[in-house]
Amino acid sequence: MKKEPPMFTLNGGPLFTQVPPSKVAPYVILTVRDPLGFEKDAGEEIASFMDSYEKIADTKMFTTYTGIYKGVPITVCSTGSGAPEAELALMDFILFTEATTFIRVGTSGSYQYDVKVGDIVITSAAVRDEGTSEEYVAPIYPAVSDFEVVMAMIQAAEELGVPYHVGITRSNDAIYCGEGRAVKGYIQPEHERIPEYWHRANVKNVEREASLILTLCNLFKKRGGAVCTVVDNELTGELGVGAGKENSIRTALEGLRILSEWDYIKQKEGKKYVYPALVNRA
Repeated sequence: MKKEPPMFTLNGGPLFTQVPPSKVAPYVILTVRDPLGFEKDAGEEIASFMDSYEKIADTKMFTTYTGIYKGVPITVCSTGSGAPEAELALMDFILFTEATTFIRVGTSGSYQYDVKVGDIVITSAAVRDEGTSEEYVAPIYPAVSDFEVVMAMIQAAEELGVPYHVGITRSNDAIYCGEGRAVKGYIQPEHERIPEYWHRANVKNVEREASLILTLCNLFKKRGGAVCTVVDNELTGELGVGAGKENSIRTALEGLRILSEWDYIKQKEGKKYVYPALVNRA
């Protein structure tokens, strides 16, 4: 008799991250070990901005921390680059924990002249130009950030006074030819047109994980979002390794604190969604 493929578990828990489910917070930041933005493990760098934190799991492939930021429990998981690795970590959290909210924090490149190196981009939606999310649902299915997440991140950026933009992010797989970069003279005409194409489409930035995270969050009834710093501009050729990193981290953490306040208000008032009048009268 044919059986279903086995689930990836270890002693009844998640195999890939090996996080203890009871130690995972409702709010999770997913980040990438990325030399364009971080000098050491990205998860630990982000966790170091919290008031306190502890490492709760380390499989060498994924390292996870849980800490407290201004009274709010937050988990941070660092992964390898790209949608396939983000899928493994995210599905561990979706399948085995009670986490409700997932925020991608990391680096990106800009497709707009006014989105400068060092600015941050708060993703409202994403172009699904990576292959992993297509394994879950048709390409016409939109990758959209949760509106509460977007509003909380905007408020955080405003209160912190950091330069930010809100708009569409492109997620793709290849950072060389796939983003219009020639490799030893090799490039096809369609590659050369990529930066200008997405510039004209008013796409703000490009990275590799957001569309997968947003797609899975919507499919499995979680809240998703992304806050990425811009470290290079695809149109001007400018590169600034690590530029704006601290702003993206502080915006994400402060945004989650704001979101936790709104979640409390919703619970207290018996509401499913937050809206301005609800917050104003609280």
